[in-house]
Amino acid sequence: QLKLVNPSQYRFEHLVTQMKWRLQEGRGEAVYQIGVEDNGLLVGLSEEEMRASLKTLRRMAEKVGADITVLREREVDYDSDLPRKITEVLVRKVPDNQQFLDLRVAVLGNVDSGKSTLLGVLTQGELDNGRGRARLNLFRHLHEIQSGRTSSISFEILGFNSKGEVVNYSDSRTAEEICESSSKMITFIDLAGHHKYLKTTIFGLTSYCPDFAMLVVSANTGIAGTTREHLGLAMALKVPFFIVISKVDLCSKATVERTVKQLERILKQPGCNKLPLLVNSDDDAVTAAQQFAQSPNITPIFTLSSVSGENLDLLKVFLNILPPLTNSKEQEELMQQLTEFQVDEIYTVPEVGTVVGGTLSSGICREGENLVVGPTDDGKFLRLKVCSIQRNRSACRVLRAGQAATLALGPFDRSLLRKGMVMVSPEMNPTICSVFEAEIVLLFHATTFRKGFQVTVHVGNVRQTAVVEKIHGKDKLRTGEKAVVRFRFIKHPEYLKIGAKLLFREGVTKGIGHVTDLQAITTKENGLEESLGPGQLSF
Repeated sequence: QLKLVNPSQYRFEHLVTQMKWRLQEGRGEAVYQIGVEDNGLLVGLSEEEMRASLKTLRRMAEKVGADITVLREREVDYDSDLPRKITEVLVRKVPDNQQFLDLRVAVLGNVDSGKSTLLGVLTQGELDNGRGRARLNLFRHLHEIQSGRTSSISFEILGFNSKGEVVNYSDSRTAEEICESSSKMITFIDLAGHHKYLKTTIFGLTSYCPDFAMLVVSANTGIAGTTREHLGLAMALKVPFFIVISKVDLCSKATVERTVKQLERILKQPGCNKLPLLVNSDDDAVTAAQQFAQSPNITPIFTLSSVSGENLDLLKVFLNILPPLTNSKEQEELMQQLTEFQVDEIYTVPEVGTVVGGTLSSGICREGENLVVGPTDDGKFLRLKVCSIQRNRSACRVLRAGQAATLALGPFDRSLLRKGMVMVSPEMNPTICSVFEAEIVLLFHATTFRKGFQVTVHVGNVRQTAVVEKIHGKDKLRTGEKAVVRFRFIKHPEYLKIGAKLLFREGVTKGIGHVTDLQAITTKENGLEESLGPGQLSF
């Protein structure tokens, strides 16, 4: 917008409608640049005009029920003696049907690169003492506290209120209070760095569907251990990532620069094709967040310290402005489909019964809804009822597509459930299969990959060992080759979709690809025979 000085009533209404539409497009967020012409010419406004424009913007925001924060101001050289400024303003309004905007960020990086400590500092609001105090609250098991290594997937939340201030556990707030006073929530998925726990890390990346990934690299060790592997996983699953170089208080400037150069070299390699963007000021952080969301090729790099707190604010500024990836239109299309919920975790809670955690991949789920869950070991689907829903530890009536939550199932028998199942609406007639085909690329293999080879296959939240039944058109595969391969699950059938991304591994063997064809099984449920359509496989 160029300027918004004393608009007429009609123009004001028009601007308000426009703001509503923009907020809806950006799922509750929009950035206004004042002092810029529609064609992108930087004109700038004098101080008086700027003040009047911001006042108008504030009036507009009040009318829609939104809050505004000034992101940055800068002076421009335009043919005039008076200083002229451009201002960027973030307008944020929580959508009517939601408590808060929600973003999921997976945290990757080599063992001992400082992932848990960084999250501890961000979510607890106090700096680390250099000996791992900040991360103690993140660990879930005793052996993690003793060894200082994360082995499970833990979730941490960081909130931003509508003015862009950080809301975390600092003033001894509880998780419920954070949810209530935030208009934007970032859920960090803390993954394991150690090689031994690679399957857990892959499961965290495939099943929790993070919007972004944060790759943490330690400044004093540089790119080591599983860093390349995690980078490769994020690229293979097409998760946009940004990089944080931690522990800069431990080493000299030259060492930090060496690590940055090393990263830039890797990011510019032909396989990656990313544009590194080093963030040194608030201005850079604002630019990085906007560019990063528009083109996933840009990779912002932050250098910070969890002990001295250096540049920690830049990361907060970046996370505050980071917009969600899918726009409202895509989400609405997903919501109109039938309900489908992926089961990632199963708990037993006293006085509540069985509780499952996971992500709603399509449709809408309400309290009291009847769904079917499966497939069981013999390929059946069982009926159940959703008793209550919780999101980020606070109760929630309706769950929409793309949101993560926990559902209480009441007295349902826990032993019937396992990770990798789906809960779907009964009219969906879900296709399950034991045999499926996928087009794969073999990333790394010691010898040749041939018929009869066993690998662990990850597709979304499904994780099971499968055996290679046939490789079309070839006898064997070598590293870097492409082929369509037929797999058979060893234990029980699974629910898969055509086009789903697939990752497999076995020892040093790794590969990626997507599902191209399923051989469906007909299920008999409670005496009802459901035919699920013929399998279209050529043998």
